[in-house]
Amino acid sequence: MIIPAKTVERLIVYRRLLGRGKRVNVFSHELGQLANVTAVQVRRDLMTAGFSGSPRRGYVVADLMDRLTEILDRPEGHNAALVGVGNLGLSLLSYFSVRHDRIKVAAAFDADPAKVCRVVSGCRCYDVRELPARAAELDISIGIIAVPAGSAQAAADALVEAGIKGILNFAPVPLRTPPEVLVEQVDIMRALEKVAHFAKRQREE
Repeated sequence: MIIPAKTVERLIVYRRLLGRGKRVNVFSHELGQLANVTAVQVRRDLMTAGFSGSPRRGYVVADLMDRLTEILDRPEGHNAALVGVGNLGLSLLSYFSVRHDRIKVAAAFDADPAKVCRVVSGCRCYDVRELPARAAELDISIGIIAVPAGSAQAAADALVEAGIKGILNFAPVPLRTPPEVLVEQVDIMRALEKVAHFAKRQREE
């Protein structure tokens, strides 16, 4: 089943919101209010996911959560490789060590010899040249890039060489990857500058 990327993003939000409460049933308009989308959008998304509800009872939350997990996750979870153990990389390791049970950072990689062979937040750091071998050994399916812009493409190339098909890129630079590799760009400064622009415009108005 191929689900559009925007729909996947909303399904992730629905699961997160439902996981915070103790509802037995939920109606599309209730879930829509929580997710800030229309009830029609909720129904359309869940139909795309192959899940339907009842006009009288809405959706059974436990069954819906099971269906969303079936679509979004591998049964055994995902192992990720973090490339870059600087300030941002260290923060990400700390975050994943306590915040996520479906995605685990199984190994970190860096080119700095001073950072290699260390264990940080329960994660061992390897030389980046070991990435292909370690990715196969640890069944890594996701790459996270947290290196400076000038090193990001080399990090992406190493992840692609290792067979990684999904990359989360925190470096503020576009990456060149094969079409079958999904790259999700997280540009914090671009987002902040966008917010700053709209804040400036509102003050001027």
